[in-house]
Amino acid sequence: MSGGASQMRTFALASLGGALEFYDFVIFAFLAKVIAAHFFPASQAEWLRQTETFGLFGAGYLARPLGGLIMAHFGDISGRKKVFTFSVLLMALPTLAIGLLPGYDVLGVGAPLLLLLLRMAQGAAIGGEAPGGWVFVSEHARPGRAGLGIGLLTGGLTGGIFLGSALILALHGVMSDAQIAAWGWRIPFVVGGIFGVGSMILRRWLDETPVFREMHARAETAETLPVAILLRQHRRAILCSMATTWTLTAAIVVLVLMMPPLMQTLHHAPAQTTMTASLVATITLTLSVIIAGALSDVLPLRLLAAIYGALLVLGAFGLYAIAPSHLASLVAWAALSGFCSGFVGLVPVGMLRAFPAAVRFSGLSLSYNVSYAIFGGLTPAAISALTPQTPLAPAAYVALTAAFGACALLFSPDRG
Repeated sequence: MSGGASQMRTFALASLGGALEFYDFVIFAFLAKVIAAHFFPASQAEWLRQTETFGLFGAGYLARPLGGLIMAHFGDISGRKKVFTFSVLLMALPTLAIGLLPGYDVLGVGAPLLLLLLRMAQGAAIGGEAPGGWVFVSEHARPGRAGLGIGLLTGGLTGGIFLGSALILALHGVMSDAQIAAWGWRIPFVVGGIFGVGSMILRRWLDETPVFREMHARAETAETLPVAILLRQHRRAILCSMATTWTLTAAIVVLVLMMPPLMQTLHHAPAQTTMTASLVATITLTLSVIIAGALSDVLPLRLLAAIYGALLVLGAFGLYAIAPSHLASLVAWAALSGFCSGFVGLVPVGMLRAFPAAVRFSGLSLSYNVSYAIFGGLTPAAISALTPQTPLAPAAYVALTAAFGACALLFSPDRG
């Protein structure tokens, strides 16, 4: 197999597992009401059951930092491939199990407890999946092509949002609400689990990264805890990477995932229109992160940070300041906001350049997962609290994170 074909195979197989991260996020969030009815007692109020379900959902994110650090530790010491293959299996099996898990009427209190354990396992796996994928792809890429590879992988992650949303819409198109509530809700989880197991089998054919093989041959792998080295020698890189991850979460959560309910609540936009707009925004976001990644191979990252930071601000205000007055063209404005969110594609490029190879996996995992656990949870709460004060709160929040993220990329270490 030629070098180019081999690299494309590596990029494709890395993206397959990465797509599961946001796929799982979308299907669980969209099906939360149905899941609540299955795994909590019917005697509880509906709002309480749904709150408990989102609590289980959030518990998975709390497991991300610890799971990511453990897998990154072994990835920096024992090899990228082993951990990269294991993480997708650890993510796929709980997803499949959720789709097959009996409900409260069969297992009683054991049902929500088992669901909690499965969500924690998923969270631990997700903690190693995206950072591991970015490291794996960047270290396999030929000189001058790492940005493109990272962009393709990041596009795979955001593509998971599209796959999850499209499958949920398809279910509602071919099944009644009663059928979905009875058994149809299980289909996306089973499909995701099978998809993940298949990805793990295919990943077994991937090779260890040349960078790690060279470090291992020279005995340059970390001899002490990688996280200890990071906290002692790379604090600036950690803080800058956490700031850019905040921007990433804001762009995805506010401009794509929260857009349908915000537009419906604030501006009475039709539900079907907002869901279509969200899907289109996901497609343009996916294209944009690939383009941004490719551009990072030929243009200075600091220049791109300034350009894409400004575009992110324009896209946010276009969606939340202009589009509400022209709801007939909401889909077009959503497409523009997605395309203006290419900053998401620069975030992993900046993180990979900020850390040396010996602690690269651990550096990305620590920064990305801690920041995502904090801001992934705080962002929806902040938007919900600020929106009653002004309908422009979502755009202002994204603009604030864009400023922080652009500055972080400007001051982040660049180790090439």
